Amino acid sequence: MRYLYLAKKDLGPFVDSLMKNYKVVAPTKKENLFVFAEIENADEISLDYIPTIVPPKKYFFPQKEKLGSFNLGDVKMTETSIEMTPTVIFAAHTCDIDGMECLDHVFSTSPADPYYMRRKKSIVVIGYECMKPCDKHATCVTMDTHVPKAGYDIMITDAKDKYVIHINSTKGDEIIKGNKLFKEVDGEAKALLKELREEKKKNFNVNLTAKFRELEGIFEKSYKSKVWEDVGKRCVSCGNCTAVCPTCYCFDMYDKVDLDLTKGTRERMWDSCQLEEFAEVAGGENFREERSSRQRHRYYRKFDYPVKKFNKFFCTGCGRCTRSCVADIKLSETVNDLTKECKGE
Repeated sequence: MRYLYLAKKDLGPFVDSLMKNYKVVAPTKKENLFVFAEIENADEISLDYIPTIVPPKKYFFPQKEKLGSFNLGDVKMTETSIEMTPTVIFAAHTCDIDGMECLDHVFSTSPADPYYMRRKKSIVVIGYECMKPCDKHATCVTMDTHVPKAGYDIMITDAKDKYVIHINSTKGDEIIKGNKLFKEVDGEAKALLKELREEKKKNFNVNLTAKFRELEGIFEKSYKSKVWEDVGKRCVSCGNCTAVCPTCYCFDMYDKVDLDLTKGTRERMWDSCQLEEFAEVAGGENFREERSSRQRHRYYRKFDYPVKKFNKFFCTGCGRCTRSCVADIKLSETVNDLTKECKGE
């Protein structure tokens, strides 16, 4: 772990140096929104951005992925060989990095997902710390994801006239090693970061009335809450909320057989627990037929079930689900209503 300074004028040259050895993907402007996309020069990067439409998890866990191929009649399937171009995810927000940490828990738990693990080895994560909230929908302060903790190789923090660079891994160290753009200042940089983060607290509003450590208890008491009925009446089951979530990892598997019926491929694609057919089984039985039960399931997959399994909330406070909801269902409002009901207010 090392701390360095980088002059603001040298950020572009730093990105240029990365592109010599890596494919660099970064937040770029797309009409009035932002997306993570491959860049050709540093001028394309938007550092002042609200969370992108789809989180950078798409580089670890693609929306559609070929897993292997097979010949009809054979018992074995030939696994797809993943040739991953060394990639830098540049300027990821701390909430999205926390989302990557959540996926690490899921896909590295035995039996580990080999496709995810191979991609992870080829990716370098360079974070960019937010010094102000993205917008009114962000709940990162309550979820404690507004400051960097883990999951990144390098973190960049705006220190007004320069950047503070935190090297957090061997990968990060290898990228910086020998680069004369950086100035080593361990002790001084640590003190400056502490000062910046104390100042940063004044910029963030707490949108959730419950405290971080209260959330688990609230969801333990809210399974039969009437709040779910209200949310269910408004939900249209479009699946937008799960499609943009940095921690949703459900997928469907299907086989595609060639027209000559001799061979085929097995693929997986993102799926959504908010779609009516998701929990349907043989015979037409559906475990979550009502929209209210599907919405409740989504919230419990963020605030309850993963806490019991991984000791970690799977909501990162990014606000994407609220921004993308066509029914105007706001995560903060739902959680605050549950909190109010739980406390008898």
